[in-house]
Amino acid sequence: MKQSKTHRKRGILLTPAGLNRLQEAIMAVERVENHGDHLTLDELSDRMNVSTKTLSRLWSLHTGVDQKTLKLCFSAFNLELHEQDYTILNENEHDSSETSQALSLSSDTLDLRSSQSLSIDSFVKFGREQLKNLWSYPDGPVPLDSPLYIERPPIEELVYQEITQPGCVIRIRAARQMGKSSLVLRLLAFAHKLGYRTVNLNCNQIDSDCLTDLNKLLRCLCWRVATELGMDPNLNDRWDEEVGCKLNSSFYFQNYLLKQSQSPVVLVFNEVDRFFEHPQICDEFFALLRSWCEEARQNLNWQKLRLVVVYSTQEYVTLDINRSPFNIGLPIRLVEFTHPQVKELAKAYGLDWSTGKESGSLISLVGGHPALIQLALYYIRCQEMTLEELIEEAQANGGIYRYHLWRHWIKLQENPELAKTYAELVTAKQAIYVNPIETYKLESLGLIRLEGDHILPRCELYRAYFEKQLVTATTRI
Repeated sequence: MKQSKTHRKRGILLTPAGLNRLQEAIMAVERVENHGDHLTLDELSDRMNVSTKTLSRLWSLHTGVDQKTLKLCFSAFNLELHEQDYTILNENEHDSSETSQALSLSSDTLDLRSSQSLSIDSFVKFGREQLKNLWSYPDGPVPLDSPLYIERPPIEELVYQEITQPGCVIRIRAARQMGKSSLVLRLLAFAHKLGYRTVNLNCNQIDSDCLTDLNKLLRCLCWRVATELGMDPNLNDRWDEEVGCKLNSSFYFQNYLLKQSQSPVVLVFNEVDRFFEHPQICDEFFALLRSWCEEARQNLNWQKLRLVVVYSTQEYVTLDINRSPFNIGLPIRLVEFTHPQVKELAKAYGLDWSTGKESGSLISLVGGHPALIQLALYYIRCQEMTLEELIEEAQANGGIYRYHLWRHWIKLQENPELAKTYAELVTAKQAIYVNPIETYKLESLGLIRLEGDHILPRCELYRAYFEKQLVTATTRI
């Protein structure tokens, strides 16, 4: 009796995690080296030193390749192959459970075998399909693998390009909950794919006593960066109290941290608003950072440092308008979502807002404020709340936005003169004059928008809520 032929599979397959890592690295190279255009299959073949036929087998996710080939593909984009990036095909097994899962997720989106170009959009869709039903309460930055992140061109492209420039500085400014942290996460991931080393420092983690003593602050910074880079801080041997803390920290970065690093170092300062409460420290610290950037024009070690400064400006309410945290580098100011972007986000939540009527109604209430839009879509999709109910409750008592509104209310109460000005603004029937200092402070808080010479409440939600609150408070007085 003739035995049936046994199907044998050899080699390894990409897992969803491995596929995601590789596609992100390819996208990073396309942005930096190819002006954002997709690399063709032939171009990838040349870069990876494998045949187009082998690449087609790799993209198919159901035909095994050998481990050496996969390592070549990853190393071509400065990646190390990890165990979670692939699954091993057993000789006498048709499929492993993980392979079956990958095939079921990718069969409709990754059939690239007959294509002569690699579609990165297909890879992105692949990742989104895995996450489309995983909606959670929108609090904090949007995770890297979330389909709920909406790009705001050309912002992402600008920061990705700038971070590749030696000795660069990027300043990301926006009011609270406008998406600064979500953008930083993606910038750091992009830098990591390029082989850069990264340090993400939240200034709220710095002890208060360090913010009244520049020497303590700079030692703290040097220790943190060295530790994050996996180096022995060795501060006592490299810190000479006779020469002053600014020179000490400069020499420490130049001759120790940066000199030992073979690749660029991206240093992010998040929440630098914390420094604004300490003007003397603020002035000295940012002057020092500026001197480092100027050194990068002539010193190769300093050229490895890429600085990213992130701030909301909310604490400018108590600061002199002329005390700026930075006036060099690439300024990035996050803008509100547009109508198409709101519709795109609604689609990610599984809502059909294609007509634009619903997105128009929501924007009329909250403008294009990312956090407020995101919160509304979450409640509509996951809490069985209609858009009409949401708008009615928000205008009556703040509704789902009450905590957000309370934070602004507290800020205004801390500055009675500013609160009085805002009360006049939200109750005015026509444009009124607001002096430049108060305009700057209200705009920094995110409470107003500027239309030519007109100063208006940022959105209808703010106008309705604060008109009621501020007028009531004034009446009581």
